[in-house]
Amino acid sequence: MTGPADLIVTGGRVITVDPSFSIAEAVAVRDDKIIAVGGATEIADLAVNHTQIIDTDGRAIIPGLIDAHAHLDREGLKPVFPTLVGCESIDDVLQRVEALVAKAEPGAWVVTMPIGEPPYYFDVPGNLRERRFPTRWELDRVAPDNPVYIRPIWGYWRHIQPLDSIANSRALEIAGINRDTVMPSETIEFEKDPASGEPNGIIHEWTYMPIAELSYFAAAPRFTSDDRIAGIKDAMRIYNATGTTSVFEEHGCAQELIQAYQAVKFEGAATVRANLTFSAAWGAGDEVDYANTLASWTGWLGGRGLGDSWLRVAGMFTQFGVSIDSLMQAQSAPYTGWGGFYYDNGVPRERMKEFLIEAARNDIRITTITTDYFELFEEVNKVVPIRDKRWVVGHLDTITEDEARRLADLGVAMSTHTNRYIYKHGHLMRDELGPDRENDIVPLKRLREAGVHVSLATDNVPTTLFYPIWHIVSRRNMYVDDRIAPEQALSREDALRCATNEGAWLSFEEDIKGSIEPGKLADLVVLSNDPLTCPEDEIKDIVAETTIVGGHVVYERDVTP
Repeated sequence: MTGPADLIVTGGRVITVDPSFSIAEAVAVRDDKIIAVGGATEIADLAVNHTQIIDTDGRAIIPGLIDAHAHLDREGLKPVFPTLVGCESIDDVLQRVEALVAKAEPGAWVVTMPIGEPPYYFDVPGNLRERRFPTRWELDRVAPDNPVYIRPIWGYWRHIQPLDSIANSRALEIAGINRDTVMPSETIEFEKDPASGEPNGIIHEWTYMPIAELSYFAAAPRFTSDDRIAGIKDAMRIYNATGTTSVFEEHGCAQELIQAYQAVKFEGAATVRANLTFSAAWGAGDEVDYANTLASWTGWLGGRGLGDSWLRVAGMFTQFGVSIDSLMQAQSAPYTGWGGFYYDNGVPRERMKEFLIEAARNDIRITTITTDYFELFEEVNKVVPIRDKRWVVGHLDTITEDEARRLADLGVAMSTHTNRYIYKHGHLMRDELGPDRENDIVPLKRLREAGVHVSLATDNVPTTLFYPIWHIVSRRNMYVDDRIAPEQALSREDALRCATNEGAWLSFEEDIKGSIEPGKLADLVVLSNDPLTCPEDEIKDIVAETTIVGGHVVYERDVTP
C-alpha cells in the first residue's frame, strides 16, 4: 500500500513485533490502516500538506496492547459511589459519611465504596487505627434517619476472604435483617453484638462475589445504564493511558453490559476495541434444553458472531454448576452489579459434556476460567472436533507438562492471571506444590514451547498490561525476595508478543492487528520507556505518551508540571 499518509509517527524506535521482530524508524498511516513501515527518510517521502507528523523524540513505539481478560467496564464504575480512600480511622469514616448525609435528602440511601485503598484494598480493617470496622450504632450517630451501606470489596481485587460490608440500623431494617434472621448460606455471616445478640451491622461473606449487596440490599442505589455507558468511556481512556487498545472479555458479558458497549460504539465514542463473549442466565439449569437453545443462538454467537473490528460479540462463557449463593446473586437480574455477567451462568456438572457438545456442533466458541475442563474438552473433541475453534481457558494457574501437550493438541488458547498466581499468591502456591512442582506455576515457557497460544490479562487489578509483562519477565512476588518458577520466565520480546500478537490470535484477528505491519489497523502506542532495554523493575511503570487507535490519537499524556 503506497500513496500519501494522513499520519506519520517518526523519530523513535518502532518495535514492530512482526514475525522477525524487526525494528524500524517510522510508520505511515492512511485512514485507519498502516501503509508503510521503515526508515525515517523513506517514510517522510509519504508526507503531504495535510499529514500529521508525530515526532516521538527517540521513544519506543509498539503495537497497541490487547488485554485478554480486562473487565474494562469495572474500572469506569469505581467513581460512581463516593470513595472512602484516605480514611485512617473509624472517625474518618464517620466524618465522610456525615458529609454525605448532609447533602442527601431525608431518608435517602447513602452508599459508599469499600473501606480501604484501591486497587487491592489490602489490610482492611487493619488500615484503620482501631483495626476494626465501624458498627451500625456508630454509623447511626451520623446517619440516624438515612440508610447507610458501605459496600464490600469486589473479591477479585485482592483474592482475600471474607468480603465485608457495613449497614446502619435503618439499612438493616429495610433489608429485613434482625437477630432472628436465618443465614441463607454458610458463606454469609451477620456479625452480632455479644451482649445483646443483635446484628452489629457488619456482614462477612466467604466468597469472591458479593451476595448481600445483590439480595438483601437490593433497595440501595445501583449502577444505572447511564453509569455503565459513561463508565466504559472513562475506562477506555484509563486503559489507553497505558497503551491498551483492545480488550477480550472472556469472563462473559450480560445483556446490560453488551448494550452499554453498543451505545458507546453507536455514539462513536469508543477508543478501545472490544471482543465480548456472552454470559447466559440458566437459572438452576436442570431443565434447560441446550440443544435447541444453542441452535437458536448460533446465528449471533456462532463462528465470529456479530460485529466489526470495534465491537464484536461471539462465543459463550461457562462454568460448573450453580449454588444457593449464585441463585441469590441472580435475584438481582437483569442487574449484575460489579460483575457485568450473569451469576447463574453455570451448567450442572453432570450436564456439562452435553452442553459443550451442543456448543461445538453449533460452532459456538467456549471460554472458561478453570483448568478443570481439560478432560471434558478431550471428550467433546472425540464427538465434534474443536481444534480449530480456539476454545479458551483463562486464569492460568498451574499446568503440568502433560497438560501442556494436551492443550496444544486441542488447540486451546490460554490467558493469564499473573497478578494473582505469580505476584500475590505465587509464594503460597510454591509452598503448597513443593519444589518438585514449582515449574508448574504459570509455566509460560513450557506452554509456548508446547505450541499453546497464551495471551496476557490484567483482570482489572491493576489496569496496565505492563504489570503482567513485568510479572512474566521477572517472576517477582510481592511478599518474597526470590522469583517464582524463574525457569518459566519469558524474554521481553516474547512477553510483548503475548501482549500483542497472541491477543489478536485470541479474537481471530491476527491478520488485522497485533503488530506494526502494512495493511494492519493503525493501533500504535508511543511509550514513556523502552520495554526491551529499560531496567527490569521499571517495566511495570511504563505508560503511554501517545496512544493511536485506527489512525486517530485517542490519548496524549499530560506532562504539565
